[in-house]
Amino acid sequence: MKPYPFTAVVGMPDLRLALVLSSISPAVGGVLVRGEKGTAKSTMVRALAGLLPGVDVVDACRFSCDPVEPDPACPDGPHAEGSPAHRRPARLVELPVGAAEDRVIGSLNLERALADGVTDFQPGLLAAAHRGLLYVDEVNLLHDHLVDTLLDAAAMGRATVEREGVSVSHAARFVLIGTMNPEEGELRPQLLDRFGLTVEVASSRDPELRVEVVRRRLAYEADPDGFAGQYAAADAELAADIEAAQRLLPSVKLPDDALRQIAEVCASFEVDGMRADIVTARTAVAHAAWAGRTEVTTEDVRVAARLALPHRRRRNPFDAPGISEEQLEQALQDAEPEGPGPDDDGPGSGAPPEGGETSGPPPSEGGEEPSGGGKSGGEQKPVGAGEAFRARRFEVKGTGEGAAGRRSRAITTNGRTIGVQPAGTKDGHPHLLATVRAAAPHQRSRGRSGAGLVVRSQDLRFARREGREGNLVLFCVDASGSMGARQRMREVKTAVLSLLLDAYQRRDKVGLVTFRASGAELALPPTISVDAAASRLDGLATGGRTPLAEGLLEAARVLRIEAVRDPLRRPLLVVVTDGRATSGADAVQRAKQAAGLLAGNVTSVVMDCESGKMRLGLAAELAEHLGAEHVPVAEVAADTLAGAVRTRISGRAA
Repeated sequence: MKPYPFTAVVGMPDLRLALVLSSISPAVGGVLVRGEKGTAKSTMVRALAGLLPGVDVVDACRFSCDPVEPDPACPDGPHAEGSPAHRRPARLVELPVGAAEDRVIGSLNLERALADGVTDFQPGLLAAAHRGLLYVDEVNLLHDHLVDTLLDAAAMGRATVEREGVSVSHAARFVLIGTMNPEEGELRPQLLDRFGLTVEVASSRDPELRVEVVRRRLAYEADPDGFAGQYAAADAELAADIEAAQRLLPSVKLPDDALRQIAEVCASFEVDGMRADIVTARTAVAHAAWAGRTEVTTEDVRVAARLALPHRRRRNPFDAPGISEEQLEQALQDAEPEGPGPDDDGPGSGAPPEGGETSGPPPSEGGEEPSGGGKSGGEQKPVGAGEAFRARRFEVKGTGEGAAGRRSRAITTNGRTIGVQPAGTKDGHPHLLATVRAAAPHQRSRGRSGAGLVVRSQDLRFARREGREGNLVLFCVDASGSMGARQRMREVKTAVLSLLLDAYQRRDKVGLVTFRASGAELALPPTISVDAAASRLDGLATGGRTPLAEGLLEAARVLRIEAVRDPLRRPLLVVVTDGRATSGADAVQRAKQAAGLLAGNVTSVVMDCESGKMRLGLAAELAEHLGAEHVPVAEVAADTLAGAVRTRISGRAA
């Protein structure tokens, strides 16, 4: 069955242009496509492969060497000049989310290396994608170290595998395309910056466009070959335009005036580092080639900035994506050379991005401060959080085996070596010395002759490594009236927001339980989207009595369910409260019983929100019943912890 035609996709001019420009110039650094589910992200990427020109490869070369310029370090080489070659279509290689590192970068046959002294390298997905496309769906769910590996290879054009002193390097030039749904969690800013271009996509709200999308999809499913035939001419024309732009690309000049504009734009948006300037310049050159020009103009810079800068403005996951059109135009005008300059799109320029992304309003600082005391039964308006700070790192006790992250100790495939283990289901990296030791006592019985070492599969040993894992951080937040007293909620929300940012950076799952009045609710089921948690936190209102027992019981229920869904991800419970229990009969006793159900079963932290000179110490008592760490809200910040301790000591001395 033929894939869905590229030119048959309705709308999304920004995504169409970004994919085309990356195909023209892989040096741009690939495309990250962000959008909700069901927006044809994967359909467009898979259709793009059919538009790329075929490639000539050396016969029997597993690394797709070009017969004209073969890789001198090719593991299957060296290839003599004029080696037999054949032409094949450009490949689209898809990387599954659960792929192991060896599957991605390749692996060495340790048995042959020890026994025969040869480097038998088994190529991975990076080698298969050379001179083609590498597509990673749900790239935000991929382990960070694998994303780093992909981006390094895409930027350097080479992949290097090092195992126990043996190093193999091969060419790996490909167009990297990642897709993600932001609701499922963000990439870290450092990884976002490594993608050349980014595009935000969303389904159209225009009924006519939606009707056309459905009509075309149903027609394709009814007769894939016939439907593809209707767009074959348009796809062929687009493929010819891409090939022509690739040939023109080396001739395109980037004048100093255009470079100045690029620098002015990047400086005005305060992006970190120089990667933004370089990517914008490469994209502008590719756009000029796509438009059939041999010199970059202001329009090329404008289009490049719209695609290369939005994701580089996100300093943390709570920043709004996008760039301001007005700020972009002002920066271009400030760097405009004196006198009129060419600003013509030229023939075949394609559809430039429509509208662009505009930055949203700054995070809310407001909401009205709650008035009145905590005994009021009425609901108070939400209070906004302040600016997030660097929070202390809380970790789960013991050693786990959960998803890779940066919070708690765990047995992982990466990290420091703490021992060795025989071959099994969780092999990891081969351990050369341990393998030699295991094989050495059997050399005489195996009839060893010469210098070679006779190694059997049962001799193989693998490194046991300790690293860090991500956890489930479940926030159980007291939203009762007592928490809204004396403008306390702003401080509480700021501390929780800071812990959410910390959870994002450490690749945790997060969930949010709130309790007030007479009950508790799961405000946010466990997710890796801290954006969603921050949004729910921002809208949290306070009021009513304090059903502490109900809040703890709801947290226990959520943890039980999540233990079944994701058993390897260990939980960390953060209870945010002043410790009061005032709702229902025997509120205090029921709260103690609920705490007893959690004690010993989950690592907990009680964030003490009590304030004022007269303190009851109820949160500290709750921490004792939970077996939890007790932390005053003022000491959640890592930078102020030492200062708070010094202040207490000096106060006592006085």
